[in-house]
Amino acid sequence: MVLVGVAQLGDAPQLSIAGIVRYGLGGWLLAHGVPLRTELGPVGIAPLALAGFAAWRVARAGVHTARAVGGRRGRSPGVALSAAVAVAVVYALLGAGAAGLVGGAQLAVDPLRAGLTLGGFGLAAALAGALPTTGLSALVLRRLPEAVGDGMRTGTVAALLALAVGAALAGLAVALAGGEATETLASYRTGVLGQAAIALLCLAYAPNLAVWGASYALGPGFAVGADTVVTIHEVSVGAMPALPVLAGLPSGPLAGAGGLLLGAPLAAAMTAGWLLARRRLRGDPGWLPLLGAAAVAGPVAGGLLGLAAWASAGPLGAGRLAVVGPVPWQVAAVGAGIALLGVLVGAAATRAMLGARSSL
Repeated sequence: MVLVGVAQLGDAPQLSIAGIVRYGLGGWLLAHGVPLRTELGPVGIAPLALAGFAAWRVARAGVHTARAVGGRRGRSPGVALSAAVAVAVVYALLGAGAAGLVGGAQLAVDPLRAGLTLGGFGLAAALAGALPTTGLSALVLRRLPEAVGDGMRTGTVAALLALAVGAALAGLAVALAGGEATETLASYRTGVLGQAAIALLCLAYAPNLAVWGASYALGPGFAVGADTVVTIHEVSVGAMPALPVLAGLPSGPLAGAGGLLLGAPLAAAMTAGWLLARRRLRGDPGWLPLLGAAAVAGPVAGGLLGLAAWASAGPLGAGRLAVVGPVPWQVAAVGAGIALLGVLVGAAATRAMLGARSSL
């Protein structure tokens, strides 16, 4: 609501207080993955920065609810699930109520879709907070085979490092196109406050750009409209929305040393393999458990990257902009393969090197 209000104050106010509330609630619902029906068509790209903030707060609600019903360290699945369900029910009702307030001629949301989406979101996030509070997550991790637990941790690290590569790539691209981005921002003619609101809106979508950058570096790339593609080897785009962050889109395929970007995700996975080997070598478990953990890490990393790609994509209107973002299954498949290879190579090389050093 503050973001919408600042954007309006940047120029002559066009929305009433009720309108600011409606559009603010619409943005809140969009952050949870609830598509909005607008005059331009459906809008469904969730700002992942706001989604992450919402997930953190709902997870904390799961923590406090589990504590309030006496489930702290009780290791009771029923307590953890009941706490998560209670939070989910309240969150679903809030989502349906917000959708009812948003409904209007220029902006509308399906209340049933909003309730179900926020209910599922609340259940997952609250359960993520309630399980550690009751001690169940630590208990399950201890009962898993050690190679599986290490592989899950290593796969998570590999996925996060790949996303960090994407974030650095996206930030560098926008910085290099700073002049064009500034011109696009100035073209809105909304005054300083309005431009600040647009900049904050771009920051809310910064995690989405990080995921797109990771998909670009991995190889599958992403789309910015139907029949478009942005990869290292091919760039085919049409007219773009006037958003400053889109100034960083590449104008053509990378040539020469730019192809080295393909090695960045592999290097990230090798780093995760190096960390795995150093941790596992404390007990000197031998080759088989180490390679088993590395084999588990690949699918885990691919699944997380595919999930991030799915969350970052969606429609930005009707027609050509109905397809924006990466294809989740392609990112998952390629990410799993690169992570598996990189973690295996990094872990095996580290194991061999440290083993040879210790024998000397």
